[in-house]
Amino acid sequence: MPPIHVLLISGSLRDGSTNTAVLRTAQADAGPGVEASLAAAIDALPHFSPDADVAGAAVPAPVAALRRAVGAADAVLVCTPEYAGALPAVLKNVLEWTIGDGGLYEKPVAWINCSGPAAPTGGADAHDSLAKVLRYAGAMTVDAACARIPLTRADIGPDGLVADAAARAGITAALATLVAAVPR
Repeated sequence: MPPIHVLLISGSLRDGSTNTAVLRTAQADAGPGVEASLAAAIDALPHFSPDADVAGAAVPAPVAALRRAVGAADAVLVCTPEYAGALPAVLKNVLEWTIGDGGLYEKPVAWINCSGPAAPTGGADAHDSLAKVLRYAGAMTVDAACARIPLTRADIGPDGLVADAAARAGITAALATLVAAVPR
């Protein structure tokens, strides 16, 4: 049986991002039968415009690459910070580009929130806005795989992975629950 492919999408472009560290940890600890890859170059995506996403017209190369990655994935795991009470614009842009081709439609999707203890809502507003966009996209949200695992930059090891064993176990469990929801 071929491995289950999970696309990992970080909503943060920040160097040293705890969100990206969570996804790299999920990738490193994916286990047998799971192939996880981090979405590449989301900062290269142009701002979404319906005029650039017309049926039959070629989309910009970074958009085509994103759509191929989403299309090839069996599931998607997102980790995003909260900015200004919602999900960051860079992640919203990624998701908007997946609407035109229906890439997320009925695809199992989950998210991990790693907002630190200082976050006023614990990232709840980002989750609410993410859930709304994913519903609109027709994604199959796997609620049991969605997790809140608070982290700070001090929880990230020198290898760029989450060092805390309990947090790492939570990341692995969330990924395993998402993988278990993939139809075979």
